[in-house]
Amino acid sequence: MCVEKAKRHTAGVSELVRSLADKATGFVGWLRRGRRIKLRADGCVKVNLGAGLDVAAGWLNIDGSLNALIAAAPAWLHPLAYRLSGARQFYAEEAYCEILRDNTFLHHNLIYGIPLPDQSVHFVYSSHLLEHLDRSTGRQLLEECWRILRPGGVARFGVPDLEVAWELYVHGDKERMLHDFFFVTGATGLSQHRYAYDFELLSRALLEAGFVDVHRVHFGEGAVPDLESLDNRQDYTLFVEARRPLLQEVLAR
Repeated sequence: MCVEKAKRHTAGVSELVRSLADKATGFVGWLRRGRRIKLRADGCVKVNLGAGLDVAAGWLNIDGSLNALIAAAPAWLHPLAYRLSGARQFYAEEAYCEILRDNTFLHHNLIYGIPLPDQSVHFVYSSHLLEHLDRSTGRQLLEECWRILRPGGVARFGVPDLEVAWELYVHGDKERMLHDFFFVTGATGLSQHRYAYDFELLSRALLEAGFVDVHRVHFGEGAVPDLESLDNRQDYTLFVEARRPLLQEVLAR
């Protein structure tokens, strides 16, 4: 009985600490909501939005999580962040600290837009981010992606495929459908799902944001580089690529 009580107490403390960390991280994101970051003019600029820890070398990883916030801190603080992070479910501490140390992170809550200049980016990648935004905020983020892309720049989006959710429901796998697509166990704050897309819904949103050449792509294949490191959750993810039109394409309309 005492053991069970101690376990419940430990779980309660852990949940409270995680909640406080989420609130503190969110407050920092709010304080930084209006900033703009200057980028170097040379080289290929690749931006990973809502990156989490699924990153690749040479990318700027923008995320509103505790992980992105702590990445810029001294390395001795990274193990502490690991203990507060949900990453413990998926990464060993050494791997977690290595990812933070060896990659470039920028802490920013993307509900406030993307803190980069107009037409400054060659590639945008986003995997399992849009479903965490409500419909209106998701549309605004797509417009922001269009804004920061250079003419001809390519964006790639991965989202849980609503069509797969429907197939799971039709074939009786309702528990998995509800868990994976709508009510993820333990999800709080930024990790909650707030909308869902199939190809028609996502392609329409991209076209309305100004993108052209909107098309479905396969896992690990497409015009965006480093997909062998970036793409994830192959079994139920819809991948779509689109590009910002060139100036001559806009004038020809």
